[in-house]
Amino acid sequence: MYDTYVVLQGWVGTDPETHTAGTATVTKFRVGCTPRYRKKNDEYHDGETTWYDVKAWRTLGENVARSVRKGDPVVVRGRLQADQWQRDDGVRSTTLVVEAGFVGHDLNRGTAAFIRTPRKEYADADAGPATAQAAHGGDPWASAPTAEPESVEGPAASVA
Repeated sequence: MYDTYVVLQGWVGTDPETHTAGTATVTKFRVGCTPRYRKKNDEYHDGETTWYDVKAWRTLGENVARSVRKGDPVVVRGRLQADQWQRDDGVRSTTLVVEAGFVGHDLNRGTAAFIRTPRKEYADADAGPATAQAAHGGDPWASAPTAEPESVEGPAASVA
């Protein structure tokens, strides 16, 4: 209830690495956020970059590992934590960690294609899509998509 939530807009600084923590998977990567200021002469100046460790758990982490690469522009929303530790030389240090709830590409910087992943609790390797959907209360997202999404090129067609 008293957690601090943040939204980061920045660039991925490391390729995501996935590990197992108990029975759950966690994917870790770093995001650098550099504020940009406009001076009085209308020139922009970059401020100091702040680096955050980002942890994405379970399905989010698996999807991040498949989707995000070093150098990608991202938006991350999550719970801010401070990990304090002691270095070998005895100095105490703090690392800012964001436990991600949402991660996405920053579409101000480019485009992305979305591919839905099947929900694990509904995935049924022995049953076909219709059987799996019926077995799970008619959930239309219970099975994997049967076709690749169509490519969209150029302006959308006008509607009469």
